[in-house]
Amino acid sequence: MHPLVTCGLCRACRNGDDVHCEDNLFPGINCNGGYAELLKTTARSVIKLDPKLKPADVAALADAGLTAYHAAAKAAKLLRPGDNCVMIGAGGLGHIGIQVMSAISGATLIVIDRNPEALALAKKIGADHVVQAKDDDSFVKEVLELTNGKGAECVIDFVAEGGSTSTGVKMLRRAGSYLVVGYGENINIPTIDIISTEINFIGNLVGSYNDLSELMILAAQGKVKLHTQQYEMNNFQQAIDDLIAGKVRGRAILIP
Repeated sequence: MHPLVTCGLCRACRNGDDVHCEDNLFPGINCNGGYAELLKTTARSVIKLDPKLKPADVAALADAGLTAYHAAAKAAKLLRPGDNCVMIGAGGLGHIGIQVMSAISGATLIVIDRNPEALALAKKIGADHVVQAKDDDSFVKEVLELTNGKGAECVIDFVAEGGSTSTGVKMLRRAGSYLVVGYGENINIPTIDIISTEINFIGNLVGSYNDLSELMILAAQGKVKLHTQQYEMNNFQQAIDDLIAGKVRGRAILIP
């Protein structure tokens, strides 16, 4: 199910850009219902699952997966085979974005993360190169070497906190695009640097119904697999604790 309840009548909806519906409801965000047992929505939000897909296996694709797909699909339109795409973060969103980019783009994927286990997973699911982030900026040099000193055509930042944006911009080539998915810090860059290099900053908010429909097709084809750790509903606190401790690879799923 697409997470937004949309009107279907506004200009955005009629253009297939329903993520920007002028009269949308997002349970748990701008209306109650984030932890509700029942959810009131409309037929516009419902997607029929392929018989091969089990709800628990694709549950997080309707939120985290949708967000990752939305950003990856934008980047794929900007990339040509042989271009470079840096992806910062290989966690819950990032590991889905890696698989999507691998499926729909011919770009070379360079994945950055601090966690060696996350990098091992990234390499397994489609990353061409993995780079371990460190407290200093030494890993930026490694990325630049992989891109012949020019930087990447696209950087997708699934983290956007802890200094990732300041180092991420350094990996971007002239006229490149920086796609922001995560949030938590400000982007601080002199405007003259934006003008003189013509770099672009692109925000990403969830995704459209069509994005989710296409993502479910990739899942049914086996090209995108959600890596999860499942918890019983009454064990939700353990799931939260494991997330805070960084023990969850992929997404944590609560099973009723």
